[in-house]
Amino acid sequence: MKAKVIVTIVLSLVIIVIGVTFGSVWVPPDTVWHIIRNKVFSVPLPESVSQTSVAIVWNLRLPRALLAFIVGACLSISGAVMQSVLRNPLASSYTLGVSSGASLGACIVIMFGVTLPFLPLMTLPLIGFAFGLGTILLAVAFASRLDGQMENNTIILTGMVFSLFVNALTTLLSAISREHLQRLVFWQMGSFSARGWTPVAILAPIIVAGLLYVLHYNRELDMMTFGEEQAKTMGVNIKRIKWILLVTSAALTGSAIAFVGVIGFVDLVAPHIIRRIFGSSHRYVLPMSAFFGGAFMVICDLVARTVVSPAELPVGAVTAMIGAPFFAYIYFGRKNKA
Repeated sequence: MKAKVIVTIVLSLVIIVIGVTFGSVWVPPDTVWHIIRNKVFSVPLPESVSQTSVAIVWNLRLPRALLAFIVGACLSISGAVMQSVLRNPLASSYTLGVSSGASLGACIVIMFGVTLPFLPLMTLPLIGFAFGLGTILLAVAFASRLDGQMENNTIILTGMVFSLFVNALTTLLSAISREHLQRLVFWQMGSFSARGWTPVAILAPIIVAGLLYVLHYNRELDMMTFGEEQAKTMGVNIKRIKWILLVTSAALTGSAIAFVGVIGFVDLVAPHIIRRIFGSSHRYVLPMSAFFGGAFMVICDLVARTVVSPAELPVGAVTAMIGAPFFAYIYFGRKNKA
């Protein structure tokens, strides 16, 4: 198991390096290393390293690759928790309405020019996060009123209903204001372009804190995987744990997509592959999902910005092209087994 962990971590780091070196201009890995040493430790640059390479690596590609990795990690941890809590391999924050809520928040900001007085540059991320988190909070609260035991199917169906309703509101607003339609559609497909270091600095502590927090509940997640009745007999407060973990997962997803737009299916794909490799113990599933999902997102972003270079594809479209067939494979595979 330790060998698998080491290989996963090393491959993730290698993929980040690949994401920095490849592009319209090739930057050798040793040049990337020299630039990072210069910026972080003030080590003098070799004469062979040009200022153009420094600008490309430090201002554009490195923050972009790190942001893609962190966003992929956030989404993957969230998906792993959702699937275990709800005992459904198709469950995720994306399908339960977080992304729909964030889209509605972004639509309101873009259409009406809403600006927060003290943090104008953070208006879109903060409102997108608030709407995304608010949607799943309302869905879970509504499900708890309908079903005091908070059965998994009730939560999933309620989340889907809220997601469809919020999507309908977003579509209605978009139809009313066609001049903002292109910007809104681009945001809904996701992009890491020209984000800089600010979202990296904000999201890095969030992903670390979120991972450590959900790891604190790894035993409860293991128990719930085998069924709620068994978990109850072992002393797990099912309703309380569901609330805590669902809200934490939604917060991770909302934080990620608030900065880069809606990106789906990563939270569905990564946890399934990790469970195939590492088994069902959440002590391994959660951190390894973070590394695998982060690396997967870096690869998708690399494809998005190089396939039709110098133009750029929305990274959400790339993840959907991979994730949608995977979604169908899981669903119909389960159906055939049944």
